[in-house]
Amino acid sequence: MKTRHIQLREHQHQLARCHRCPDMQGPPIIGTAVLSPIMLIGQAPGSKEIHLHRPFAWTAGKTLFSWFAGIGLEEERFRSRVYMAAVCRCYPGKQPRGGDRVPAPEEIANCSNWLETELTLLRPQLIIPVGRLAISRFLAFRKLTEVIGDLHQHQVQGRSTDLLPLPHPSGASTWHRTEPGRSLLAQALQRLATHPAWRKVCAEKFEPKATG
Repeated sequence: MKTRHIQLREHQHQLARCHRCPDMQGPPIIGTAVLSPIMLIGQAPGSKEIHLHRPFAWTAGKTLFSWFAGIGLEEERFRSRVYMAAVCRCYPGKQPRGGDRVPAPEEIANCSNWLETELTLLRPQLIIPVGRLAISRFLAFRKLTEVIGDLHQHQVQGRSTDLLPLPHPSGASTWHRTEPGRSLLAQALQRLATHPAWRKVCAEKFEPKATG
């Protein structure tokens, strides 16, 4: 019987060859194949990520990883200990009037089975959805103030899983830098710092299987 780690690596090899969405710009961006109790789920990679071949590899990533470094896990340790996924794995391209295009519903649907497979293989104790698109994959809400700052329990494939939503760290957004967003972000990070899954991946003795 194949181990979960081998299955995860094989899954990523298949994902890397995906060409389902003609309007998306690849290649698909994939994080480290780490068996982690935590999944971070972003929205979609930006234009820089498809050249650097890493999720959250540019300006927004610097902000995101500064948040995590402040509660005990700097960037490279985070990348090696937390599984990083996204709602869509390819870059959607630019809007005609500037800014990144929001993936179409059919593109989100095309990519959903990759995420579902990862949820099945990893069985995460904690999911960190980052940004409105990722959060809406699990929770119904109108405003970010309704979901940021709290720990939510959600049924994921029949299992009760903790969700801790975070705002998108985009430099174009002021939400996380102004009130009430700034205080709600601080509250969310405080909850994250004390979560058992976070404390587990921060521990020096935590040695997840990882590759690439």
